[in-house]
Amino acid sequence: MKNLRFRQIHLDFHTAPQITGIGEKFDKKAWQERLREARVNSITCFSCCHHGYSYHPTQVGRMHPHLKFNLLRSQMDACKEIDINVPIYLTAGFSDLAAKLHPEWRALDFQGRFMGGSPTPLTPGFRKLCFNSPYLDFLCDLISEAVTMFPEADGVFLDIIYQGQCCCDNCMRGMLADSLNPESEADRIAYGRKVLLNYYRRATEAVKSIAPEMPVFHNSGHVTIGDTDILKYFSHLELESLPTGGWGYDHYPMSAAYSRKLGMEFLGMTGKFHTTWGEFGGIKHPNALRYECAAMIASGSKCSVGDQLHPSGALDASTYAAIGAAYREVEAREAWCDNVSSAAEIAILAAAATIPGGARECPGDVGASRMLLESHLPFDIVDRRMDFSAYPVLLLPDGAMVDDELDAKINAYLASGGKLICAGATAFDGEGNPRFGLDLEHGGKSPFSPDYILAAPAVAPDFAHTPFVMYLPSERIRVRSGQSLGEIYDPWFNRTFEHFCSHQHAPFQNEPSGWQAGVATDRVLYFAHDIFTLYRAYGAVVEKEFVMNSIKQFLGNEIQVITSLPSQGRVTWMRQADENRDVIHLLYANTILRGGQLQLSGGTLNSRGAVEVIEDLNDLFNVKLSLRIRRPVREVTLEPEGVSIDFITDESGRLNLTVPKLNCHQMVVLHY
Repeated sequence: MKNLRFRQIHLDFHTAPQITGIGEKFDKKAWQERLREARVNSITCFSCCHHGYSYHPTQVGRMHPHLKFNLLRSQMDACKEIDINVPIYLTAGFSDLAAKLHPEWRALDFQGRFMGGSPTPLTPGFRKLCFNSPYLDFLCDLISEAVTMFPEADGVFLDIIYQGQCCCDNCMRGMLADSLNPESEADRIAYGRKVLLNYYRRATEAVKSIAPEMPVFHNSGHVTIGDTDILKYFSHLELESLPTGGWGYDHYPMSAAYSRKLGMEFLGMTGKFHTTWGEFGGIKHPNALRYECAAMIASGSKCSVGDQLHPSGALDASTYAAIGAAYREVEAREAWCDNVSSAAEIAILAAAATIPGGARECPGDVGASRMLLESHLPFDIVDRRMDFSAYPVLLLPDGAMVDDELDAKINAYLASGGKLICAGATAFDGEGNPRFGLDLEHGGKSPFSPDYILAAPAVAPDFAHTPFVMYLPSERIRVRSGQSLGEIYDPWFNRTFEHFCSHQHAPFQNEPSGWQAGVATDRVLYFAHDIFTLYRAYGAVVEKEFVMNSIKQFLGNEIQVITSLPSQGRVTWMRQADENRDVIHLLYANTILRGGQLQLSGGTLNSRGAVEVIEDLNDLFNVKLSLRIRRPVREVTLEPEGVSIDFITDESGRLNLTVPKLNCHQMVVLHY
């Protein structure tokens, strides 16, 4: 497969059958001019949408009733004429037309409700089809037809790929035939997985049997950590992550931190919308797109911006002006962002990948990632099957389930010189005995929630030298060897109907409990609370400062990056081995929560919570960087400006420099 292009558009075109004049304003020259001006070099166009209609003649499905010409062919030819790639899109989970023609193909949950966005006949929303029905035969025929009609397409994007615990007639019969119990959730999940794997095999075959080299991507939002068995059916990855659509601005860096370890090319997918998909007329500020695209290339990926084509077929001028503002900057930076690998020295071993059956997301993983992002420490995310040895530091979030196999792997990592950061129950086996060589007395889970920490002076936050509240109970530990991280103070009592104090929880007692908040040894840093889950839930700065002070003391001079960036700043460290250089990406934007939960008049729009918005991109001046380098640096440049800057390598081997000005994104390149 050819390398993915950097500047892509994902062009939604879900168009109801009642809308007329489909594509009537499509104009080849205007289409080409708009894409060229926006510096787009790949655009995904529609073969078949969620409403179930095709945008070209079809013998398998139905062309949209108000389309009078081959729209996809016109889009394809216009793009190919100016060297713009065109992957084609087919819905593969939703199809209103198929559901209406064949209601027996619809997916049902175990309570008999329809799956998808239309659980009742009066609910507007797309209808989910079951992959264990004849729908899969129909879908594969639709895919084969599209690939045959458009052999020059640059890939096939298949959307809405999930199965769920379907209990339609086909799935009920299938479970019974496999000696599974439909009343068992575990059995329903297991059968759904079998059906899903069959979908992956057959849908991919439908493409490859006709065009063996054609890329294929199956979209289900983003990659589930540890679910690597399905990747043989993917040519690349596209990480859907619309910050304003509920994902937030921290989601993409976390998703990319894992995806770049899978050995596949990938791109990030944001949207031009103020909220999320399906929003006509919604355009976010161009500065937001500038930042989002910068964050993608800083994470080692290519870029995709989601748009929605008006039924008339004309691209929106305001939308492509905003996209162009971002893509001109991406284009100028591509030389330093292609064929890169991560040079991060911390790996988060995802708790989600340690849970039997897998998990979409674990709060401990999110909390740990946010702490490192806000503290400017580059990291990757790994699963339990991956090699830890390249990383000096392994972080095991609370919530992880450590079995004997993983325990042995981590102990081998420690024996070879690695360092471990862990929290909560991860440091104890099923009998309550300490793992990882920790010398602790363990008294089980504290009966008090919350409790308080008086941090040891060496790791105490600058603004908290008295006990501060922890919103979950700790593991009771007494440190036998190593450095205590502080004392636990118990509350007077838990809040019950028998006794409570004030509006929330009781104050701490006058004397420490005799239990400790954690321990640091030469190889292991352990926190007694579920500290990373706490940060995901509460975001308390005092807890982050306690953790990060402990990590900085634990790592000492080995800490990879120290910077004067504020907490909203982000740092990634990428390596271009072929160019013999490293690229440090500095990012900065203020995100602001705007809006709030409100049911709008008439109820035709979704009610929304607050939206995380970027409007202004403010300048930062004289940003200081101190970098732990592993080999001599001959020159440091700011790119794409091509300006050399001064640097000093101090006695400890750290490289120190000052970036005069940062606006949104600055690349600092270390030349070896």
